[in-house]
Amino acid sequence: MPLCRRGGAGYSGHVSFAGNRPLPHLEEPGELRVSRAEIAQMEQAAAVLADCRERLAASRRGILAEVAPDGGAQNADELVDWRHYPEGEVYDPASHAQYFYHVHPADRRPPREHGHFHTFLRAEGMPSGVVPLVLPETAVAEVAPPPQAAPLKRGARDEVSHLVAISLDARGEPFRLFTTNRWVTGETWYRAGDVIAMLDRFAITPANSAAVRDRWLVAVMQLFRPQIAALLRQRDENVMARRRRQRANVFEDPRLEVTSSLEIDLGAQLAFVARAQSDAAAAARPPAPDLPRMAEGWDRSRPV
Repeated sequence: MPLCRRGGAGYSGHVSFAGNRPLPHLEEPGELRVSRAEIAQMEQAAAVLADCRERLAASRRGILAEVAPDGGAQNADELVDWRHYPEGEVYDPASHAQYFYHVHPADRRPPREHGHFHTFLRAEGMPSGVVPLVLPETAVAEVAPPPQAAPLKRGARDEVSHLVAISLDARGEPFRLFTTNRWVTGETWYRAGDVIAMLDRFAITPANSAAVRDRWLVAVMQLFRPQIAALLRQRDENVMARRRRQRANVFEDPRLEVTSSLEIDLGAQLAFVARAQSDAAAAARPPAPDLPRMAEGWDRSRPV
């Protein structure tokens, strides 16, 4: 999906990443236009990721080793299928952000995937004015399939929105973003525009030794925020298109699990941010001063 910059001098043109090939559930990737404010947020996220990488390298640990430091697993290969890591999940009572990491059985994993993070925002942390989407078929009580990856109950209210899932490979590198159908996490369904407004409220207060893992995850979400927003819009388009075709309660359809997805390239995204920084610096640099005019009649060949 080409990523285009906009918003002032030095922000023209585009940088491609993750290839231009069609991707599953996002069949016609188009240009993403990114504002200067969004690039500033991405620059901050890139700086946080650089710091996290330095800290992980100094401790000789990868991000997967930070997932379950107290969960009984000595390395990423020992994580138990379907179990939520870290133990008890992560919930921030200030922002009401929540997340966990888990792995699927080997025969149910996409190629390259070790496992993935599921990220959420609970009702108390949502922007004012957002309301769940209620369709006629969802208002009728029916037996729904049990959620596959529901978060633990936290806070005083039941409403929770799934933001995005982030797949990691065996090295702990993020390589795919995806969204899921309602039944997968048992979430409350909000329109894409409302969920996009929730993205900036996903924050985890660093309060313990897991600060590197928390900071890393929040930074990845901020770095790829334009793609996540596009995926959420695509999620709604795909779900509503399926609803029109089947005329059924699409949110509880077990045949629809992943509602949009996109392969990502962390290195290419960081390179885009670095180029944006370079372009902005060049645009802000004052021009070289003009040389003073030479005195009339001056002649290099004449003796002084």
